[in-house]
Amino acid sequence: MARRRSDRKEACLPGLAGRLSTTIKAKISKWLDRAEDPAETLDYGYRKQVELLQNVKKGIADVVTSKKRLQMQSQKLEQQVAKLEAQARQALAHGREDLARAALERKALAQRELQSLDQQIAELESQQQRLTENEQRLRAKVEAFRTKKEVIKAQYSAAEAQVRISEAAHGVGEQMADLGLALQRAQEKVEDMQARAAAVEELERAGTFDDLAALGSGSDDIDRQLAQLETGDQIERELARLKGEIGPGGRAAGQLDAGKGDAGQSSGAGAGGGS
Repeated sequence: MARRRSDRKEACLPGLAGRLSTTIKAKISKWLDRAEDPAETLDYGYRKQVELLQNVKKGIADVVTSKKRLQMQSQKLEQQVAKLEAQARQALAHGREDLARAALERKALAQRELQSLDQQIAELESQQQRLTENEQRLRAKVEAFRTKKEVIKAQYSAAEAQVRISEAAHGVGEQMADLGLALQRAQEKVEDMQARAAAVEELERAGTFDDLAALGSGSDDIDRQLAQLETGDQIERELARLKGEIGPGGRAAGQLDAGKGDAGQSSGAGAGGGS
């Protein structure tokens, strides 16, 4: 059982490693795309091509230098051949055939070296010709790349400016997005303040603040209910006291009428005394 699990894990690991590798590569590629500046990339490519062109020119100069060195050696050998020819003639004139033979042998050796040098010089000239043609083609490519590079950079700068202008005009840029969020937050605060003002006005119309002011500070709902009960009890006691004083059948009303008669007689006597 454990072996089967181990086998399944080993079978899954290659697929997991492949997905992990693909994900990392995708992340890196996306990051590079964001970090890459086309203008900088084109300038870097142009510098590398210019360096390559300089290397080709340096190679041509090295070939020409080698050819010139061989040509100088060839001229020396030609002078040496002519000198040996003259020495051989002089030796024969003096009856020294052995010396003339030795001079001719050296002349033959110098001529073989001269032929070898001529062959090497010809190869170097051919190589110089090929390098010169390659340098001309490469120079034309570098010049074309430079022109194309400047055109692409100008187009990219124009497109980039157009994007910035369009984003600013339509409010989709990063700065405009921040301003849009700030405006939205301000609008929400205004709506909250308006709702709070409406709630305060409604409570004021309902008299909530008057009740709170009458109860004073520190009163709560229980205090208000106890105060209402006490007020009701006080009213009931006052009503009972008045009923006790008046009595049943309207005794208080008769006393009130008697009080009125006494008041009338007093007023009549007062009037007669006056006449």
